[in-house]
Amino acid sequence: MFYILAGAYFVLMFLGHLLLKKPEGWHEPQGKDAKPSIMQVLKTRPISNYVGIWLMFFLNITCGLALISQEKMIIKCLGLAGAVGIISTVSAIFNAGGRLGFSAWADKMKDRNTVYKMIFIISIALTALVVVTGGISNGNGNILAIVLVLALIFMVNAGYGGGFSNVPTLLSDHYGMGSISAIHGITLSAWGFAGLVGNQMAAWIVKTFGEEVVIDGNTVNPTGYQYVLYATLALYVISLLVSLFLVKPSEAGEACHDH
Repeated sequence: MFYILAGAYFVLMFLGHLLLKKPEGWHEPQGKDAKPSIMQVLKTRPISNYVGIWLMFFLNITCGLALISQEKMIIKCLGLAGAVGIISTVSAIFNAGGRLGFSAWADKMKDRNTVYKMIFIISIALTALVVVTGGISNGNGNILAIVLVLALIFMVNAGYGGGFSNVPTLLSDHYGMGSISAIHGITLSAWGFAGLVGNQMAAWIVKTFGEEVVIDGNTVNPTGYQYVLYATLALYVISLLVSLFLVKPSEAGEACHDH
């Protein structure tokens, strides 16, 4: 498996290296003093602006991983154990589609942060619907509940991917291309921390709340998974508030749009 992955990665990344080029009119800064420090670049806008971008990224990935880590067990709660593989494949397609679709959509927006607001609003709406209807607990044999839960899984996957793919361009709109590599690298720490928090948070909630039951021969905890949604719903609401009040519209994004 690793030999195959190594070969595939080498070919695809080498092709990417040959095909990618710098933006038109780009001139590489020369000398040690050619580039300002990362902190100098971040301070060109209120520091709360960058904190907001970091938090949006962190919370979106945390919520995505919390749900994705329990995805297969939630599907079994719906009585769809035989379709776990197919549904997981479809959700992975939504993840990839979200990276492409939300990025393409954001390219047409005056302020790229708007796409994050849309991701959070969609996620809040679907999570709230599943919470109110008790979709996971009542999903076995209930067509409406099954549709709502699957829609939630697919759109959270899409939002996870879309939120991830829009970070570099959001940062470049706010801070320019000059130090984008370093700033993006620091921002990816949010992904790392979310990787530690999202899965562990969901696992703790499932272990602490509810009780295990057997559905179609599978031992699951529907109440525990519903409680995971309470947590992600609260975090999505916080994400939307951060997006609305901390991350201000970028001058670069507006200038590009007007141009």
